Amino acid sequence: MNRNTPRAIALPQAGVESALATNKVIRNTYLLLSLTLAFAALTAGVSAALKLPHPGILLTLGGYFGLLFAVHKLQNSAGGILAVFALTGFMGYTLGPIISRYLGLPNGGEIVMQAMGATAVIFIGLSAYALTTRKDFSFMGGFLSVGILVAFLAGLAAVFFEIPALSLTVSAAFVLLMSGLILYETSNIIHGGETNYVLATVTLFVSIFNLFTSLLQLFGVMNGDE
Repeated sequence: MNRNTPRAIALPQAGVESALATNKVIRNTYLLLSLTLAFAALTAGVSAALKLPHPGILLTLGGYFGLLFAVHKLQNSAGGILAVFALTGFMGYTLGPIISRYLGLPNGGEIVMQAMGATAVIFIGLSAYALTTRKDFSFMGGFLSVGILVAFLAGLAAVFFEIPALSLTVSAAFVLLMSGLILYETSNIIHGGETNYVLATVTLFVSIFNLFTSLLQLFGVMNGDE
């Protein structure tokens, strides 16, 4: 061989396998996320069209945490995918009466579209940023865990004690926290911290769901309809 002939540079096998595994998790996560968002939109639409009543805070929390437990229990089996659809479908059902209530307001349709558009822009923008820059946002994990817990408890207090100002503050906090969670989870997938696309899908779906409902409330107040 001529000394000046360029030779192929072999990549470390472990690095190649890691990159392929990461790309597979990303691809499967966004595919499943797209399907679950469509399914949740369907159940929300049916729930709103049939004017089904909201199950209430206690049944909602019970159903959510029960199905979330099932997802974690079945994460490595085909049953995990069914559990994800059960969870997201249930969340879509609980969203139906909320959307129906907003659509009954004078500017309700505009508020819902504003919330949907803002949610899409935030999710796509943050996901694209994390995917293209490949920055590591793992440092946000502790802050997000504490922040979400505090905001969740404050949200419960706002519901049970009927404190509108606190409810509005919680919605604003959740917009920031869910935006941070999107960055964190996307980064987690990229850097191999999350290798299960079922769990990754649920995390991103919950982020989008909470982001949408929080923006819905904020836009409702800004439009003077709440």
